[in-house]
Amino acid sequence: GALSSAAFADGALERKTKELIAFAIGVVEGCDGCIASHGQAAARAGATEQEAAEAIGVTFLMHGGPATIHGARAFETFRGFVAGASA
Repeated sequence: GALSSAAFADGALERKTKELIAFAIGVVEGCDGCIASHGQAAARAGATEQEAAEAIGVTFLMHGGPATIHGARAFETFRGFVAGASA
């Protein structure tokens, strides 16, 4: 818990950016739990759909075809979190 708190604390990068990085790593790894956890945390930290889409776009460049499968699902999941956060 302490490592997570330290890693996601605002610093040179704000929490939102760090959560988007973790979300993108979840896409690359194909980890549904990571996508859900960090997607929800990014939405709660104020990340927009456009920011999530751009983070996912980087995964397409860096990881190719597999990221296109997980990325599409991750984006739909993220959109649900944004809708839930604004409700």
